[in-house]
Amino acid sequence: MNSKEIVSNSSSALDHWFSSDTQFHKLYPDSVQLLSRNHWTALTVARKAANFLAAESGSRILDIGSGIGKFCLAGAYFKPEALYFGVEQRSDLVEYAETARLKLGLNNVTFIHGNFTQVDFKSYDHFYFYNAFYENVAIAEKIDENVRYSIELYNYYNYYLNKQLEKMPSGTRVATFYGPEEIMPSGYHVGGSDLDDLLKYWVRE
Repeated sequence: MNSKEIVSNSSSALDHWFSSDTQFHKLYPDSVQLLSRNHWTALTVARKAANFLAAESGSRILDIGSGIGKFCLAGAYFKPEALYFGVEQRSDLVEYAETARLKLGLNNVTFIHGNFTQVDFKSYDHFYFYNAFYENVAIAEKIDENVRYSIELYNYYNYYLNKQLEKMPSGTRVATFYGPEEIMPSGYHVGGSDLDDLLKYWVRE
């Protein structure tokens, strides 16, 4: 088998996994698949967000609250010229994400186990946010009971994210999906939106 055939076969395998959300979710255990309706970014959303965030080759994109890594993995497939990082506080979800990454053979993705307040925002160029804090105020949409929840945490996380984005330079891009507008500091404007304004594209002036 020559190198062209290897590349073609590898591309075909990736196309298979990214052909639908249902197919992609087969990378994970049944218990994780059951959470897909409320918690994991749809491939159509991931593709649109990645198209916006991968503004230049080599962009470092951080997914805040990356869960099972779906946005990062999809971004790495749809827009492979960028580098994707996901920070997630649940160690089991990071393990699922890393297992999927290895199975897909995507080398432009890194998963970080930790709270997003522990990362240096200045190490990244652009950001994706799928309202990861909502669990703190939702009654029935929690992933599990393994982390602490409270309205105080919800407010603190929103405040902290706002202050970190405020420090970012001109040209910083943020894609929010179901994100509360209060997380966005003044100085960012909406450069476009999709899906009835649920997915918004912000740019730092």
